[in-house]
Amino acid sequence: MQTDFEPADGQSEVINETVSGGETARDSVRGDMLNLFRGFCMGAIDTVPGVSGGTVALVLGHYQRLLGAVSQFDSAALKLLLGGRFAELWKHCDLRFVIALGIGIVVGAGALASTMHWLLENRMTETFAVFFGLVLASGWIVSGWIRQWSLAAVLLLAAGTTFAFWLSGLSTGESSQRGMFIFGSAAIAICAMILPGISGAFVLLLLGMYHPIMGMIKQFVKFDISVSLIFNLGLFAAGCITGLLTFSRLLKWLLRFYPDLTMALLLGLMIGSLRRIWPLQKVTQGTAELPFKEQQFVIVSPGDWDGNVIILAFLAFAAAALVISTERFAEKKIT
Repeated sequence: MQTDFEPADGQSEVINETVSGGETARDSVRGDMLNLFRGFCMGAIDTVPGVSGGTVALVLGHYQRLLGAVSQFDSAALKLLLGGRFAELWKHCDLRFVIALGIGIVVGAGALASTMHWLLENRMTETFAVFFGLVLASGWIVSGWIRQWSLAAVLLLAAGTTFAFWLSGLSTGESSQRGMFIFGSAAIAICAMILPGISGAFVLLLLGMYHPIMGMIKQFVKFDISVSLIFNLGLFAAGCITGLLTFSRLLKWLLRFYPDLTMALLLGLMIGSLRRIWPLQKVTQGTAELPFKEQQFVIVSPGDWDGNVIILAFLAFAAAALVISTERFAEKKIT
């Protein structure tokens, strides 16, 4: 199966060519273990803004199968389900692969969520420096997928940048806990999983939901379970499923018929979101004593920063180098 999106400058091979390494025994126990490992890697990586689970899928050789499985959750699958033809449904939706990969993703995300939550609360400046480098490099990669810069593409880039810059400056303390906001954030973020170069965690960060979701996962992993936690995680899971089955189809349609315009808008969103993860931020005096998720921060310039800017710049550079090298490795693996 091939995707409809064909980026420029050699990137089409990254998106469109089938990677079959390791899938000769795909319907065996060995294949199941391999897909568990693949899912674990995707889940762990998807907790890091700027590193795309789609890129990991390319590197590990299951990107095409993932896209194929997602596209098979259609009206035909619904008819098979309602008709009780479960054996045919199992094959139609490649459920053996989906279940193994899904379990791995959940375990991987849970394994790293506590670490990311701790880093945000205790090493926010250094963590944001890494995030900044990751997202900046991802934006550079996405820019290479735009074949022709038209006036419409430039306008969409500007619109996306402006909107994301405005959105990332809003206070999310209250809205991030509302049920429909959790649902909507999950529905949008899950689409990034099928698009190499754009991270689902980055989308959550842009929407102000990254820290709350990491906190929920950390709480669940520690079995500190409450009714509200189960409700919110259920909403998040429902949003992921809804987004995967609906928004992902719209995204694939846009990438097929308007690839340059779509990628220009996505690139703008990435550029504008850098405001939220600018490493040099200080907590406001009025919120310094509040819990971390309720604190407000103001951006400061390098000249007004008390710490070591050189170390932060090095962290950002190292993170950017990691993303670019991973993307190039994915290209080499396919070609």
